[in-house]
Amino acid sequence: MPSFDIVSKVDGQTLDNAINNAKKEIVNRYDFHDSKTEIDLDKKTNIVKIVTENDMRMKAIQDVIISRMVKQHLDANCLDFGDEHYAAGNMIRKDIKVREGIDKELAKKIVKKIKDSGLKVQASIMDDQVRVQGKKIDDLQAVISLMRGEDLEQPLQYINMRA
Repeated sequence: MPSFDIVSKVDGQTLDNAINNAKKEIVNRYDFHDSKTEIDLDKKTNIVKIVTENDMRMKAIQDVIISRMVKQHLDANCLDFGDEHYAAGNMIRKDIKVREGIDKELAKKIVKKIKDSGLKVQASIMDDQVRVQGKKIDDLQAVISLMRGEDLEQPLQYINMRA
C-alpha cells in the first residue's frame, strides 16, 4: 500500500551556516560597532541564544537571522521567538527555539484536515511524524497539495514516498 511521512525537520548544518553568516554580517555592520552582542547556536538543544544591549539591536539581529535563513533555503517559521529577558546590567537576552518534529496538537490538526478532505487515505500519528497511507498514489499527492495549501505554524516536509 503506497504511503509517505509528513515530518518537520531542519538541516543542522544549513542552520549552522545561516547563524554563522548572520554573526559575520552583524560584526561588520556599522550600527553594531563596539557593541557587546553575542549570538550562539546550541546544536544539542537547537536553541539560538542572543545577548545584546537594547531592543533595537535585538530586532535587527532577528531580521538578519531570518534573512540569512531564507538565503540558505530554510523556512523561518521553524523559529520560535520567545520572550526577552534582562540579563546582567543593561543587557537583553533572548532564546530562540528551533522547532523540529511535529508535536501532538499539530499532528492531530493535520490528521483532522486530512480526514475532513474526504480523500480515501488513512493518516496515523507516529511519534513526531504523521504517516499517510492510501491505495492510489494520486490520493497521496492530493494530500500533499492539500497540506501545502494549509497555513500551519511549522514548515512540513514530505518524505519516504513508497509505491
